[in-house]
Amino acid sequence: MGLKLDIVNPVLWEIGHVGWFHEYWTLRFSHGQAPLVARADDLWNSSTVAHDTRWSLDLPDRSDTFAYLANVLERQCEHLSRRDFPDHAHYFYELAIRHEDMHVEALAYMRETLAFPAPTGLGQGAPPPSGALPGDAEVPGGTWRLGAAKAEGFIFDNEKWAHEVELQSFRIARAAVTNRDFAAFVEAGGYRFAEFWSEAGWGWCERQRAERPVYWQPKADGVWKWRRYDRTEELQLDAPVVFVSWFEADAWCRWAKRRLPTEVEWEAAAVGEPIVGQRRLAKVKRTWPWGEVMPTRDHANLDFTFDTPTDVAACSGGDSAFGCRQMVGNVWEWTASDFTPFPGFTPDPYQDYSQPWFGKRKVLRGGCWATSARIARPSYRNFFPPDRNDIFSGFRTCAL
Repeated sequence: MGLKLDIVNPVLWEIGHVGWFHEYWTLRFSHGQAPLVARADDLWNSSTVAHDTRWSLDLPDRSDTFAYLANVLERQCEHLSRRDFPDHAHYFYELAIRHEDMHVEALAYMRETLAFPAPTGLGQGAPPPSGALPGDAEVPGGTWRLGAAKAEGFIFDNEKWAHEVELQSFRIARAAVTNRDFAAFVEAGGYRFAEFWSEAGWGWCERQRAERPVYWQPKADGVWKWRRYDRTEELQLDAPVVFVSWFEADAWCRWAKRRLPTEVEWEAAAVGEPIVGQRRLAKVKRTWPWGEVMPTRDHANLDFTFDTPTDVAACSGGDSAFGCRQMVGNVWEWTASDFTPFPGFTPDPYQDYSQPWFGKRKVLRGGCWATSARIARPSYRNFFPPDRNDIFSGFRTCAL
């Protein structure tokens, strides 16, 4: 059940890296300034500084690290206030902001991995219990435009560009798989039988000596508990299961005689609409599952709104046209799809963002409770290796 410290960064390194990324792409790349810290690239360039060396680096202390971030921000603000601010630089400021969003979320799951105390001063705690949301939604087939369009504003290179894909009708769960659902798999011995796992997944299960999700405690007196940050808490049975790998999601599906959705199916269920009077998908896409307005707490659990995953029946104002709930926020959702480039892919200037990982990872969609709304757009493609169980990942399923 190892915690994989080789892929989790020291908190101080993570913070310094955020400042470095801002500085590199805005001040240095966009405005041609010299580095603010002479050895910055040797400390914080994630493309060249290996994970397993970050714990032994001679990093600046906390005070100097935050002073560096403040210096970068001050210089960015100076450039942004100038009338001759170059048009091409807007993209890199947008990129650096979203990169920071990603690392804010990463800092939250790193605290969980390292058993640090929970972040304070964020969110409002869990809302009142709302229970489960059983059943499937039926999504008709049709021609779907997978990916993002230029009119959507800032997008990442792996979302380019929207292209037509033929889709057959399918049935998808209205909600993500809950802790209660997953506990049934654990209690049925799901981690003990190879028949429920892919070959690679069973190998992972044996190496990890996994018996249940990584932070769950053995069931005692009929109650499941889990470690949340530095505390042990009772598991919310109607909240989505979280901190499960793709291998675990796939194994649950095999046991339950279900399957993971492809990313095409996921996107169509999230932001598609039916053609009125026909059993066909319209080519129109909603901006969000519920429509065009920006997310509120009634729509989605994002931006640390509740500081924890909520029950799957919460956020009823966020249903898609087909009745699927929480397709944005709460937990990232694994899909069946490999992370591969869309037709005609070309990398953006930050070439190490997508290109090195094609064919090596699985796609996740939808964002989680710690994800910024800037990142959790329905067309955003998150991607992690199938063995990662330290991120805020869960899953929903489709009927076979």
